[in-house]
Amino acid sequence: MKKYLKILPLLFFFSTNFAEARIYIDINAPTFVPIPIAMPKWKSTDRYPSPLPAKVYEILTNDLALSGFFKVIDYHHLPPQLQDKEGIPSPMVWQEWIPSGGEILLVGETFQVSENLLRLKFYLFDLVEQKHLVGKQYEDHPKNLRSMVHRISDEVVLQLTGEKGVHNTKIAYVVQQGKSKEIFVADFDGFNVRQITQNQSLNLNPSWSPDNKKIVFTSYLRRNPDLYLMDIDGKNLQRLSSHQGLNLAASWSPDGKKIALMMGFEGKSDIYVMDANGGNLKRLTKGHGNEASPTWSPDGQWIAFVSDRSGTPQIYIMSSDGTNVRRLTFEGNYNTNPAWSPKGDRIAYCGRAGGRYHIFTIGVDGTGLRKVTSHSGNSENPCWSPDGRYLAFSSNHTGASKIYITNMNGYNIRSLTQSKGGETSPAWSRYFD
Repeated sequence: MKKYLKILPLLFFFSTNFAEARIYIDINAPTFVPIPIAMPKWKSTDRYPSPLPAKVYEILTNDLALSGFFKVIDYHHLPPQLQDKEGIPSPMVWQEWIPSGGEILLVGETFQVSENLLRLKFYLFDLVEQKHLVGKQYEDHPKNLRSMVHRISDEVVLQLTGEKGVHNTKIAYVVQQGKSKEIFVADFDGFNVRQITQNQSLNLNPSWSPDNKKIVFTSYLRRNPDLYLMDIDGKNLQRLSSHQGLNLAASWSPDGKKIALMMGFEGKSDIYVMDANGGNLKRLTKGHGNEASPTWSPDGQWIAFVSDRSGTPQIYIMSSDGTNVRRLTFEGNYNTNPAWSPKGDRIAYCGRAGGRYHIFTIGVDGTGLRKVTSHSGNSENPCWSPDGRYLAFSSNHTGASKIYITNMNGYNIRSLTQSKGGETSPAWSRYFD
């Protein structure tokens, strides 16, 4: 049984109601300046020396740097008089921290309560306005240390941007292994990589169920590209759709009750929808072109997809019952892999420009086209983080294809893992808490 994570607000620090609090970073702006956040050493309050503070500090600084919202000032880069400071200031002397160069101060302590219980405590201060922002205490089993620290990172992002962070999310993706392709899952920061299929077949296009408990994917396990469902630990494999021909590019409806997919017979592909258990199959598209890659709107009322009915692959939108079809993209002659933002306002896709494939986003009304990637090589298969602030995609701009993550405006691109490559088709989970 999973241990319950205790989160205890530290009420002896007064904090303003967040609904009235200042938003420090406008994440919806086309560009923004990362906010400098000073981070002195964490302190152990155990009786004996502990490696925990250094480990927490390492995870936390990495999280905040990866978020793209902060310029982290670690203790090595603090003024000499502050480099040996550790833990939570008591009392808080504001003038002491002004030379740190930070606008925000993040401090904390660890305490190993018992062999099975770890306590992390942190405070966040606004050095400019000289006020306390938040203080919280987390308790959980030590094996869940990374998750505990990710929750601290999420809280920092919430306090400073108005929206929770995504540090406790995961990304599924496909890895080439010789002649086979297997599905892996990693945390947002690229750690805790796990292989969840091991069938030595071709496993493609993973997609998370809305409750994060299952992944649907296509596999050639029985030679035909059939649609399968499994738990996120790789157990309880079920075959959902095994019609002769393609059963590919599945996408869950937001309520988890239906799955849209591309099905192809005798050289012609269309968009279908079925119940999450594989029943009640219904064809949605009936044109002369090939239709592919469905993606649901967050309200479940619309589906974006690819069609070459105009002569070249373009992005279209239709009602979830197949009616009210309209073309979305008109710029470029090859646009594929649509992904609908969880915010509902934009669709990311892969488009060809200048002889290469790049990631673009566009408003659902067809306006506001933005090119996200600009590096050499090809970038494909975009997907959104659950908060709509990041995009993951595959790219070969450094050689073998790898999974990359970027803020939605193309800022702060970084690779997900340190593997040698062969990674494609990322799929981002929803929140796990």
